[in-house]
Amino acid sequence: MTEIPFVGPIAGPYAVPIAVGVVLLLWFVLTYNGLIQLRMQVRNAWSQIDVQLKRRHDLIPNLVATVQGYAAHERGTFEQVTLARQRAVEARGAAEAGRAEGLLTRALGGLFAVAEAYPELKANTNFLALQEELAGTENRIGFARQFYTDQVMALNTRIESVPSNVVAAIGGFRRAEFFEIEEAGEREVPQVRFA
Repeated sequence: MTEIPFVGPIAGPYAVPIAVGVVLLLWFVLTYNGLIQLRMQVRNAWSQIDVQLKRRHDLIPNLVATVQGYAAHERGTFEQVTLARQRAVEARGAAEAGRAEGLLTRALGGLFAVAEAYPELKANTNFLALQEELAGTENRIGFARQFYTDQVMALNTRIESVPSNVVAAIGGFRRAEFFEIEEAGEREVPQVRFA
């Protein structure tokens, strides 16, 4: 009786190609899942910004109403703030929201400039509370923006890096938009003058 030699489950000329195929499949799945995780982190970070922006948008009508009680003749400023707020509420996507929030920030600057002209308004406890709450919200927006920016950068880097860009292309992953608020004078170099 002749013995048949034992051949393992993966032996012969197909062993190396099968092993390479399994490794490539495992790499593809892990890379794909990593991209999914980064995309979800970007969405989570955006929702945190969105919550803070909604809070900001909800505070503005109360602030305008308080200032309006003292400076009713500043109609143009109030209309600018109201229009800018409406555009910010209706903005879709990070880039559009960034532009709209920049306009709203400038309009709020005009509102606070009006408030500076009324000492009794600056002493009003309701106005001070709203102003303080708005400042706190602006800080939370800043932290949320930083977190979002970090997540977008991680996702975009992964989408563009070799070899994960292959998986990103196959999986239909797209670059995420950064949320950038353009404020007047933000990019200008400050001028220092000595008297």
